[in-house]
Amino acid sequence: MADIDGLRDLYGLLGVRPDATEDEIKKAYRARARELHPDTNPGDAPAEAKFKEVTLAYEVLRDPERRARYDRYGPEGVFGSQAPGGGGFGFEGGIGDIFEAFFGQMSGGGGGRRRGPAAGADAEVRLGLEFTEAVFGCRKELSVRLPVTCDSCAGRGTAPGTEAVTCADCQGAGELRRVRQSLLGQVVTSVACSRCGGVGQTIPHPCSECRGEGRRIEERTFTVEVPAGVEDGSTLRLADRGAAGQRGGPTGSLFVHLVVAADPRFERQGDNLHTTLTVGLAQAALGTETMVECLDGSVPMVVAPGTPHGFVERIRGSGVPHLRGRGRGDLFVHVLVETPADLTPAQDELLRQFAALRGEQVSPPGSGGDGVFSRLRSAFG
Repeated sequence: MADIDGLRDLYGLLGVRPDATEDEIKKAYRARARELHPDTNPGDAPAEAKFKEVTLAYEVLRDPERRARYDRYGPEGVFGSQAPGGGGFGFEGGIGDIFEAFFGQMSGGGGGRRRGPAAGADAEVRLGLEFTEAVFGCRKELSVRLPVTCDSCAGRGTAPGTEAVTCADCQGAGELRRVRQSLLGQVVTSVACSRCGGVGQTIPHPCSECRGEGRRIEERTFTVEVPAGVEDGSTLRLADRGAAGQRGGPTGSLFVHLVVAADPRFERQGDNLHTTLTVGLAQAALGTETMVECLDGSVPMVVAPGTPHGFVERIRGSGVPHLRGRGRGDLFVHVLVETPADLTPAQDELLRQFAALRGEQVSPPGSGGDGVFSRLRSAFG
């Protein structure tokens, strides 16, 4: 009899009642699968085992015939060899064998393995950019130290005048097969050949430079084309710039993570830029024309009479070029009205005359704001 203690309560594994509908079972399985999936729990063997049990429970309960047999005879009715009426299956092994019998070679991982030299690994690197380099695009030199194809043997891994030979263990197949008995009968699984590493060939006389790897570590410099409009945190994928594969295997990709320096003049929001323009009190009240600094020069801007503090002027087409498509974003200019704090006696007098004409109450000269509330605070302080 199989070791099926973990599969005694298939409904409990999914967290549903025995009278659950097909939709309820499906919904419960999706929730449990998301929780226990190996991608969510990398390296967690107990979670992976539980994921297999939950998946197997779902496969049984979603099938009306299997579910009926389980409801009548229990787990032995679908996994064991002693089910009444001969409904069970002869089986010896653990949950991995059961899972493999239901889903073929999914758990073994050998069925979809690529024969031949393994591809090189992908690599990652950070590249610093100035703000304007990210906005307008640029060409940057980048140096990386990665495995590259060995020049001495052209990636074959063999010494000059020698060749690789067919692996004696797998006969060139790159994999070894084994037959196991499962609840569905004989199951054939495949594993990579440990002698040749799945390549199908061995090297009796390896290259002295790379020792049979077909690659060696070197630092190489190349030019990266940075498109206009990239943002901080963007990633460029450069195909065939990663690590070279062993013994002629495909080269991986290089992922370049962009780090863009801030610009004290501008704040970027998408493809739009924001900046500030400080004007005097009289300029805001009477209006003026001034120059506003943009990324690629300066443009004139009219400050209309009576412009309030915080007013935002939009200058179209002076922002960041669109990464995909034509055109550019806009520049938003936030107007800051500066209130003078160091008035000369003449300026003070003129402002008092202006306040009198407008009927505005101001503090008397030399009071320093010593009004009614200030005197009250002094009296009770």
